[in-house]
Amino acid sequence: MINILDKYNKPIFFYGLSLIIPWVLWFIVAYFSHLENQGPIVFLIPSLGILGLISPVIVAGYLFHSDRELMEDLKSRIFNLQKFNLFYFAITFFLIPLSIVIAQLISVLFGHSLSQFYISGKPSFNSFIFSPWFILIFAPIVEELAWHSYGTDTLRRKFNLFNTSIIFAIYWVFWHFPLAFIKGYYHSNVVAEGLLYSFNFIASIFVFVLLMNWLYYKAKRNIFVATIFHLIANVSNEIFATHPDSKVIQTVLLLIITIILLVKDREMFFNRAIIE
Repeated sequence: MINILDKYNKPIFFYGLSLIIPWVLWFIVAYFSHLENQGPIVFLIPSLGILGLISPVIVAGYLFHSDRELMEDLKSRIFNLQKFNLFYFAITFFLIPLSIVIAQLISVLFGHSLSQFYISGKPSFNSFIFSPWFILIFAPIVEELAWHSYGTDTLRRKFNLFNTSIIFAIYWVFWHFPLAFIKGYYHSNVVAEGLLYSFNFIASIFVFVLLMNWLYYKAKRNIFVATIFHLIANVSNEIFATHPDSKVIQTVLLLIITIILLVKDREMFFNRAIIE
């Protein structure tokens, strides 16, 4: 019987197009965003931005459409929660929100204000025509329909889970790079806040990917779980008036948890075989 991961055999095609297309579109958006007189271009900016965002899932969709066995595997992984432990389900929903709350409480001990817990209902960035809340919800859905439908498994075919996660995290950092040049956007604001917070964003990606992939395989390669984890992380980190220092503390807390998991589940992370 063929190992289904052997069918995920086009990593260069997938990752190449999933990087080049967004980069081209997002650098165009970045250029437009800094024009003083945008005129009718203002209506083109969000369309190009969204097209860049959905391009990886379009590439993945093409690969699945081209192979019946891949398509069947995809269908079996989207909402299959029959064997998913409720403990991991709770982690999916509550780990990131709890970590930001605890991080903010710790920051208060170092002099930061309790006003961080104020729920303003307004995210910390702009997104032109589309609501920032729409972007926060829409982005993880379409991203994970690419990253955890095809992207993770095409790397896992050749590498253990730890190396797969590190390679993807490096790629994901570069994938986000053009967003740092879009005026008013989240990643641009992070860069403007300073080097420490820019570095924290990069470090948080590595920790986040390791945690998300751990849950993904605990859930038997379930795409829904990865999507919910990503979505809740996006929303919970924007729902409060969180100080950037609290996000640094959050990364440290999640790093500690990640290290514990790497030790506890070292066979899962460092064994080449898929651990079910």
